This record gives sequence, structure tokens and C-alpha cells, in this order.
Amino acid sequence: MCVGCQEMKPKREMIRIVRTPEGEILIDPTGKRSGRGVYVCPRQDCLAQALKRNALARGLNTVIPAEIIESLEQELKGYEERA
Repeated sequence: MCVGCQEMKPKREMIRIVRTPEGEILIDPTGKRSGRGVYVCPRQDCLAQALKRNALARGLNTVIPAEIIESLEQELKGYEERA
């Protein structure tokens, strides 16, 4: 389920954001990286909704720094452009 729009979609249609055991927050294109993960649709508005509702931080059990949010937004733009 997308943490932004709350829609149920197949995992392959969404992007997994993961907090690794080392505490890094990354986009996981393979879906296999170890750590706590949340899924978001590959759209800017879904990421914005997830951030507004604090669903991303809640799902990852961590505070997300502003620079990480900016890098996630940039990476998500790349996914949108490829789609």
C-alpha cells in the first residue's frame, strides 16, 4: 500500500524507500535491500502526501532530515521521467 495515497497496488508498480540497519534512507530499486521499508507510488504528489501526513517517518520509525527528503524528491523525478 502506498503511504501517500493509501492505494493498494502491486509492489512492482511502487517504489520502496528503506531505512537500512545502518540508518541510511535510500530508494531501493530492487526491493531486496535489508531494513525497514515503505512503499510509495512513483509520483511526486504521493511523496508530498506521505511527507505532509508524516507517514514516511512513521513507517520508517525515524526522523527524516531535509536533505534526505530533497534527494528522495530528485530521485523520484527521475522515476517519473522514465515512466
